[in-house]
Amino acid sequence: MFFKNAFCITILLIAGQLLSYGQKTGAIYAVSKQYNGILLNDRGSKLNIQFIKPAVVRVRFVPEGNFKDNGTDVCIPQKYKPVNFTVQQHVGLVVLQSASLKLVISTKTGSIQYFNHSGKLLLAENPDHPRITEKVTLNKTIFNDAGSKVEKTANGDQATANITNKEAVGTACKARQQFTWQPGEALYGLGSHQENYMNLRGTMQYLYEYNLKKSIPVLMSTKGYGLLFDAGSAMVFHDDTLGSFMDMLAINQVDYYFMYGPEFDQIVHHFRNLTGKVELSPKYMFGYIQSKERYTNQHEVDSVFNRFRSSHIPLDVIVQDWLYWKDGLWGYKKFDEKKYPDPAKMIDNVHSQNGHFMMSIWPQVALNEEKEMGEKGFILGRKMYDAYNPAARKMYWDDYVNKNLFSKGVDAWWPDSSEPVEFDWNRGANNIANDPAARFEKNVKVMADLLGAQRVNTYSLHHIMGIYENQRKTNSKKRVVILTRASYPGQQRYGAMVWNGDTKATWNDFKSWIPGGLNYMVTGSPYWTIDAGAFFVRSKAEWFSKGDFEKGTADSGYREFYVRNIQYAGWLPVLRSHGTDFAREPWQFGKAGEVFYDAIIKQIDLRYRLLPYTYSLAGMVTNQDYTMTRSLLFDFRNDPKVYDIKDEFMFGNSFLVCPVTDPMYYAPGNKQLQGVEKTRSLYLPYGVKWFDFWTGKQYDGGQTIVADAPIDHIPVFVKAGSIVPMGPVIEYSSQQPDAPWEIRLYPGSNAKFTVYEDEGDNYNYQKGKWASFNLSWDDKKHTLTIGERKGAFDGMVKKRTLNIVLVKAGAGTGVTESEGKKIEYNSHQTIVKL
Repeated sequence: MFFKNAFCITILLIAGQLLSYGQKTGAIYAVSKQYNGILLNDRGSKLNIQFIKPAVVRVRFVPEGNFKDNGTDVCIPQKYKPVNFTVQQHVGLVVLQSASLKLVISTKTGSIQYFNHSGKLLLAENPDHPRITEKVTLNKTIFNDAGSKVEKTANGDQATANITNKEAVGTACKARQQFTWQPGEALYGLGSHQENYMNLRGTMQYLYEYNLKKSIPVLMSTKGYGLLFDAGSAMVFHDDTLGSFMDMLAINQVDYYFMYGPEFDQIVHHFRNLTGKVELSPKYMFGYIQSKERYTNQHEVDSVFNRFRSSHIPLDVIVQDWLYWKDGLWGYKKFDEKKYPDPAKMIDNVHSQNGHFMMSIWPQVALNEEKEMGEKGFILGRKMYDAYNPAARKMYWDDYVNKNLFSKGVDAWWPDSSEPVEFDWNRGANNIANDPAARFEKNVKVMADLLGAQRVNTYSLHHIMGIYENQRKTNSKKRVVILTRASYPGQQRYGAMVWNGDTKATWNDFKSWIPGGLNYMVTGSPYWTIDAGAFFVRSKAEWFSKGDFEKGTADSGYREFYVRNIQYAGWLPVLRSHGTDFAREPWQFGKAGEVFYDAIIKQIDLRYRLLPYTYSLAGMVTNQDYTMTRSLLFDFRNDPKVYDIKDEFMFGNSFLVCPVTDPMYYAPGNKQLQGVEKTRSLYLPYGVKWFDFWTGKQYDGGQTIVADAPIDHIPVFVKAGSIVPMGPVIEYSSQQPDAPWEIRLYPGSNAKFTVYEDEGDNYNYQKGKWASFNLSWDDKKHTLTIGERKGAFDGMVKKRTLNIVLVKAGAGTGVTESEGKKIEYNSHQTIVKL
């Protein structure tokens, strides 16, 4: 039986008296009541345990003094509602119980055990030493940028750190939060680290923001819970011979959230309630994005975009990378008039052909930006503006980004280098390339010097916050779109997506991207992507840029690598081609009728055919806290065989995607491979039947099979009991809004799918201007019920031809449109018998 809080207060007072008495028999912590929880106090050290919701608990600890927030801005400030819970006192223990959880706390050590409502152990802190802390000194670094030098790096022109002084400004804690994981338990998350780990048990991870690292201090467990560590310092996760713990290098308090699902979608829901809901990206961001390092002038941008349209190749976004500014002014937020004489006209040309324009912006300031912001004290050092200062964020936007770029028609932002500094992104660091500990130490040091030890991981969150909030104030007709290189919890609420950094083109690297991305997206930050084709193609002197393909697009080995990248990226939330050394437009890989070119176009065409499905998933991400590209743990947590599968994932609830990560046709240098089977082995998760997307052949789950993997597609399977709406092949996302749709039904089980639609851009959806209708398949009766449309928005298509296709071997397969039963859907309930 659960009691209301007013009654629990009385119990807590009684418990406090009993525990005070209990101290005489060995208990250390005295216990008192707190809102939604309890406070344990021992001679100055304090432990606060608070229910946020029945299934969410916040734990805070300070070794002395009062609780003090870590100042991350990760979680949204909010008043939590009262939670019904009970308290029981036993010798040496306090037991808290809500409708979802039971917590058993030792009054001797303060260690916490978490159980579900039926008494099953979920997680235990280390029983003897749950938390270990030591005091550290905080320093403020004084920079003299006037005396700094400019260093040429692979990350552009960077001001060196000309440090004139360091002064102590206070103290903080270095803390170790220790746990005891259970046998057979698997752990995921912590961000995108590209180290080829899926299950993180038995590993260690350095958590800091870096070109090839996106650190997210969130862990997800197959036991059905998640942990969010609210701290901004560098961290180190261990589950190895040293123990099982999270080290936080500089914090005011240990502060973590325990979130119980047990399903991963439920845990993600808790995470987003704490840190913010995901903004709905405009529909065009789910099409195809063309980029390269770099388009060098206005004429090139015009000609490339025009060629896409004249060639009828689908495209929604073209991207302008760095160096659009005048030479020597790295990061300057203004077009060079010689290279771009009329940027508004250039962007208008893209808009007139129903495209969108994204461009790179940097946190560095130059010329008048540096002078004007410097006079106001808005520069941290190394020519980086102070993104932690709201006034500086406003000035960055108002005086430079908006005035010189957004006002010209820019639609979307690519805030590059949002870490914002690194130690070893140059050839001078080749000697520590294979020493993760040294790289961690040196990179954290330069970031701590610039940002402060407590803010090493949070610059990007505040930088993105400023762009989002200030664009929203300027114009609400365009949804804010931000593709950035660094990330942190909370960033998802600002329209942010992230890519995995400046990767290199090797098959081994490609293998590591997949589990890296899945471990990022499992944390509740759903939008992650890659540079299709990798950033570095050739091998250069720097340790991070040793690609395998010297001849680039002239090498059939690279063409095969690129095709497999595109076929993988087509199932990520964002499909984007980008990189240096060689251009990436489809015609760089051949022409119509040639295998590599045709394979690229086939995957892009499929991306556009799936837009009704994909955009509906995006609606679920925003409205239901869903995750679009999903680790198998979301849907098959109870199948232990999927726990360490690194190269398969779900796209929505229907598609099982199995990328090809080994060459089958060519090695680097146009060397044709002999005797390599054009297949790959894969596991079909247990408990459901599966359809081969390309053939319609059915398979039982729970088995490993060998699937065909020719150059024109990767193995993709669809779960029986799926409904997939598909549109026609179109050249941009808003083309033919009233076009017929194909509705593919995968029988074998009942199925449901909700179609989501809105205006595709602007924020009217937040005012309720959107519509949806349900598709429901009754497998026994072989009937599809198309529900009545709910909601409305301007320009909504009220009538649409639907082509209903029952998938079977040879029917309703692949990219090609299939013949089925056509009906006219006019927004009213319609029942179709098949």
